[in-house]
Amino acid sequence: MIDRLLPAPIATAEAFHDDPLSAMFPEERELVARAVPQRQKEFGTVRGCARDALAQLGIAPAPILPGPGRAPRWPAGVVGAMTHCNGYRAAAVARSTQMVTIGLDAEPNEPVADPGVVDLVTRPEERAQFPRLAAAHPEVCWDRLVFSAKESVYKAWYPLTGRWLDFEEASLTLDPANSTFTARLLVPGPVVAGTQLTEFTGRWLIDKGLVVTAIAVPVE
Repeated sequence: MIDRLLPAPIATAEAFHDDPLSAMFPEERELVARAVPQRQKEFGTVRGCARDALAQLGIAPAPILPGPGRAPRWPAGVVGAMTHCNGYRAAAVARSTQMVTIGLDAEPNEPVADPGVVDLVTRPEERAQFPRLAAAHPEVCWDRLVFSAKESVYKAWYPLTGRWLDFEEASLTLDPANSTFTARLLVPGPVVAGTQLTEFTGRWLIDKGLVVTAIAVPVE
């Protein structure tokens, strides 16, 4: 389903069940050797998705290890993102000649259980949208969608800046008619091709009990 959010030239792959641990490269298994089995499985499966997506670009299988900020270290000339949540793993990659950056996140389409967490990850103007949106589209857990969208924003932001972006440093406007969102940056954005980015735009979908959000910034 992720290909509905991120069409070509972005290559995508997803899984709803975990691969055997043997599918990991030794370097990857070493990183999660002391983790609980579930963490090991999701770590390996999402990297299997990434390799499947990279194969669509003609790139041979190789370990996908974390770099600074624990962001994936992609092969030279590739940008991408990975995500995993209960029952779902996915990856998206593209040539850096075609895409500047990609952000991707998946979450269960369930309300955030702790109101304190909602206050932590959302801004007042975002929460002010929730009653109107929930009345019109009760099938969407809007607090969870904002959380997911901000995760996608961060994953798109970090490769361009190498800096942390707090939840309150981006303000989201949601467009349910088009299943899109705009994240206005409240701190100076990265400079891309001589132009400073002031916002990211993204898309979402609700399917199979999940909310999936994605951002793709093309090379212009």
